[in-house]
Amino acid sequence: MATLAQRILGGDLRAAARLMRDLDDRLPEATAALQELFPHTGRAYVVGLTGAPGAGKSSLTDRLIAHHRAAGRTVGVVAVDPTSAFSGGAILGDRIRMQDHALDPGVFIRSLGTRGHLGGLSRSTAEVVQVLDAMGKDVVLVETVGVGQDEIEVAALAHTVVVVAVPGLGDDVQAIKAGVLEIADVFAVNKADREGADRTVRDLQTMLELRRTVAGQPPLDHDAHHRMHGIAALPPQDGLWEPPIVRTVAVKGEGVADLAAGVDAHRAHLERSGERRARDAARARAGFVALLRDQLLAGALSQLEAEMGRLDEVAARIAAREADPWALAEELAARLRAGR
Repeated sequence: MATLAQRILGGDLRAAARLMRDLDDRLPEATAALQELFPHTGRAYVVGLTGAPGAGKSSLTDRLIAHHRAAGRTVGVVAVDPTSAFSGGAILGDRIRMQDHALDPGVFIRSLGTRGHLGGLSRSTAEVVQVLDAMGKDVVLVETVGVGQDEIEVAALAHTVVVVAVPGLGDDVQAIKAGVLEIADVFAVNKADREGADRTVRDLQTMLELRRTVAGQPPLDHDAHHRMHGIAALPPQDGLWEPPIVRTVAVKGEGVADLAAGVDAHRAHLERSGERRARDAARARAGFVALLRDQLLAGALSQLEAEMGRLDEVAARIAAREADPWALAEELAARLRAGR
């Protein structure tokens, strides 16, 4: 009988859905199937969409699906929703906004709960992206949960990161500064028909100019008016990519073509500069380090239980000040390093 991986490569959608579920549940047999699929990955272009809660990421994702399908591209979607700390469940409501594509054979949508994982993604997001890649999807859209300034894990996964800002959040600069600003390859000011959209665009422009000044780069020499009106294919200066700022109104489909053009322009820049290979290497590095960390942690916990007692028991001793956590950790690490 054909293996699960062979069925997926043959176009079996049920097999793909099953593997994604098993990967999310961390079943050992799922890893073997993913290993078999791995040589068939590396072709899809991965686009991450991140931003504050309520910015309209799901609506933009839905419109981008329609745009790519109209262009004849197949699309995979990974939509990440927060998991309740109380019930352990997730609403996974992103799929509700994408029902128009539910019967399209060229679209595969998978929702994932964070299950306590920080960084805006779930622990299995990268693996699910690989499955969609092996399925032959041309573009994979990864929609994060509503994130804060330091939840920027999507930057290690996507080729192009779209940061979605929205007017009316109060302190617009606070909503888009620090880490989220730094990972953006394209900015989308969504709900741009609202009051305050001009201010949000100006704030972004100011912060981009400030970033250039801090980096010792000359100021931008193109007309700032263009940056405020979604001219998405501005040429990079000095070989550096300048994130375009695109106005969108996702629920009306306005600006979506400009946003897609901005992503395409960034993709062309990566190909032209050779940076795509560097990003692929960075993704491989991040994935390998995460896998290695999981393997080492599992081994350490196994050895801990064999030699010092169960984790809960050790934690109780530490809490009672009967054990020194630093000494215990160093002792266990030394044993692992010695291969004992």
